[in-house]
Amino acid sequence: AELVLETWDLQCERNGREHRTAELGGQQLVVRRGQPFSITLRFAGRSYEEGVDKLAFDVETGPCPIETSGTRSHFAVTDFPEEGTWSAVVQEQDGPVLCVSLCSPASARVGRYRLTMEAATELQGSSTHLGDFVLLFNAWHPEDTVYLRDEDERREYVLSQQGLIYQGSRDYITHVAWNFGQFEDDILSICLEMLDINPKFLRDQDQDCSHRNDPVYIGRVVSAMVNCNDEDHGVLLGRWDNHYSDGMSPMAWMGSVDILKRWRKFGCQPVKYGQCWVFAAVACTVMRCLGVPSRVVTNYNSAHDTNGNLVIDRYLSEAGVEERRSRDSIWNFHCWTECWMTRPDLAPGYDGWQVLDPTPQEKSEGIYCCGPAPVKAVKEGDLQLQYDIPFVFAEVNADVVYWIVQSNGEQKKSTHTSVVGKNISTKSVGRDSREDITHTYKYPEGSDKEREVFAKAEHEKSSLGVQDEGLHMRIKLSEGANNGSDFDVFAVISNDTDTERECRLRLCARTASYNGAVGPQCGSKDLLNLTLEPRAGKCVPLRILYEQYGPHLTQDNIIKVVALLTEYESGDSVVAMRDVYIQNPEIKIRVLGEPMQERKLVAELTLRNPLAEPLNNCVFVVEGTGLTEGQRIEELEGPVEPQAEARLRVELVPRLAGLHKLLVDFESDRLAGVKGYRNVIIAPRPQ
Repeated sequence: AELVLETWDLQCERNGREHRTAELGGQQLVVRRGQPFSITLRFAGRSYEEGVDKLAFDVETGPCPIETSGTRSHFAVTDFPEEGTWSAVVQEQDGPVLCVSLCSPASARVGRYRLTMEAATELQGSSTHLGDFVLLFNAWHPEDTVYLRDEDERREYVLSQQGLIYQGSRDYITHVAWNFGQFEDDILSICLEMLDINPKFLRDQDQDCSHRNDPVYIGRVVSAMVNCNDEDHGVLLGRWDNHYSDGMSPMAWMGSVDILKRWRKFGCQPVKYGQCWVFAAVACTVMRCLGVPSRVVTNYNSAHDTNGNLVIDRYLSEAGVEERRSRDSIWNFHCWTECWMTRPDLAPGYDGWQVLDPTPQEKSEGIYCCGPAPVKAVKEGDLQLQYDIPFVFAEVNADVVYWIVQSNGEQKKSTHTSVVGKNISTKSVGRDSREDITHTYKYPEGSDKEREVFAKAEHEKSSLGVQDEGLHMRIKLSEGANNGSDFDVFAVISNDTDTERECRLRLCARTASYNGAVGPQCGSKDLLNLTLEPRAGKCVPLRILYEQYGPHLTQDNIIKVVALLTEYESGDSVVAMRDVYIQNPEIKIRVLGEPMQERKLVAELTLRNPLAEPLNNCVFVVEGTGLTEGQRIEELEGPVEPQAEARLRVELVPRLAGLHKLLVDFESDRLAGVKGYRNVIIAPRPQ
């Protein structure tokens, strides 16, 4: 008699727990490659007999599965599975119930698979489609190309659904919490859909699916798909000009889930709008979701070198105003994603963290993507390796030269010590603190190793020269600069020579965006006769008034102060700059009562209006994986008067136990993109 399959169970919950995908699965089977998973089969009429019955399985992925492309495999139940292939082994038999352990090779293609079972005796056979499952990269398997040895790191970089992203400026590093949400409902299917509408897939489906075992390939695809500059149905449209009213301001987002869901809901049309940290965070969500260890990294004073000469030329008028901007620019900060993987396509020594930069800046092989570039190759100055190392090398190492454009049109080079690629930062593993990873990108400044690397990269770094003895200047801030208040900045000048110097000092403050673009002036001073005594210093204040900066402050909250000191006798100039970060008020978050899983929780939010005018159209937006179902948007009634408090109580029912971040964003007509978060520990519900 033939063997008849009555029912079967793909054991989604048990496999999900063992493969650390439980939060992803819901009702579908999600497993990691190279690790066995169990299914149970119940036969009707008679039980399975070893030797008489032949059981085999078929797995297929993609629209055109072929064995030779690695997208289809047919394998029989065996006692002796072979390394590097799909296998099926009987685990136990209990009467009509058979438990079978299936395992994929650690180099299998990731994606959605169809699973079919074939049962045959001497005389007849039948085949049953058992269902679909999704296969992910496996950072826990030593043979996987994304294997990461440390469990705490795997938890942070693969499993953690929330993190911190560093912003602000080099002198005032700030951070916002971000909801990556890679295990939230629908995110996995959205990520797989992204792979299935990428141009490489549409061009050659078989070849694209065949490459999906390679995190380098997947990373490159994701880096291109997160932006939409190639008319490729990308996720986000970038915008940096402070006009965001026909979409969401980049500063308003708190997480990737909202963005990815909007993208799918509107038929894979680009979501408006993104800036670098939004692109990087969405790429981080997609890569973590697919199982690749990933983190968001911030580089301060990040150079964007468009012509590849490793020099950023800036032009200042004699009044200290930037003139005819070259396409080269210096960003206050720039965020990208790092993903952990081996690089079998390169010579040994380049495994580990790889830069993926999904912000559209320059084309690579004809499309807007960047990476994966081994951080090791950036540090060693190996510019010829794949992919895009010269661009990343420039982001952290370019030289800045300031040219003073004189009234007669002549240009003079000034001395300036601002250095590119500072305080490269990411969230620490398992803690809410900043880890400085600058040393992974560059050798200590001024070291022999640094000179060696620059020589290899054919880059003479002008600032390696000894600073001339003479006039020095820096810009200092007395105390914090708070939004709504006036504050002082100071030009601190020292004359390190034995002679008196006659100078002219010009100070100019302008509102600015984080990508270096400047707005109108909000403060200036011009001292025609500044006498500097030998071996002495001077401190010159500039008061910056809220009534002048307030109307023009962008949501980046930056004021750029430029000081230009020109000596009359020699005509030489010294330039100093500082980006002053204007602090928003704090959102206070109080959690009332004992937080417990599946029990009502109340959070009380307050924010004091620091401005001299009322805030209208006030909105609090609340979000947090495991705490809220999606986003909660709460509008406040009426305006919030000056110095008064905006208050709100939100009720939540936490779904998951453990540590979670409650993220809050505040929007209004005059104060927008204000962020706050609070860690909440949710006790598991009593059994």
